[in-house]
Amino acid sequence: MDKATHNLDVTAKILLVIAIIGAVNWGLIGFFNFNLVDAIFGGGSAEETSTVSRVIYALVGLAGVAAAVMLPRLRATGEGRKLAERMVG
Repeated sequence: MDKATHNLDVTAKILLVIAIIGAVNWGLIGFFNFNLVDAIFGGGSAEETSTVSRVIYALVGLAGVAAAVMLPRLRATGEGRKLAERMVG
C-alpha cells in the first residue's frame, strides 16, 4: 500500500468513526429523546447547548461533508470495499 492510499485509508476510518458517533447520538435522540453529547458536555436545549457540544456537532457535520466528498474517491480506488472488509473482519 502506498503512502497516499494509507493516508486515505486512515482519513476514511476517522471520518467513519465520527459519523458513527453522530449517527448513534441522532438515534438516541430519535428513539429515546436523549442527547448523549449534551448529557456528557452540558446543555439541554438549543438555547442552552454548551460551547463544547456545539464544537462536537460542528466536527460531526464537517466529518459528514468530508466523507461525502471522499466517497467517490474511495469507490474509484476500490478502497471503500477494502476498508469495509477490514473494519468488519
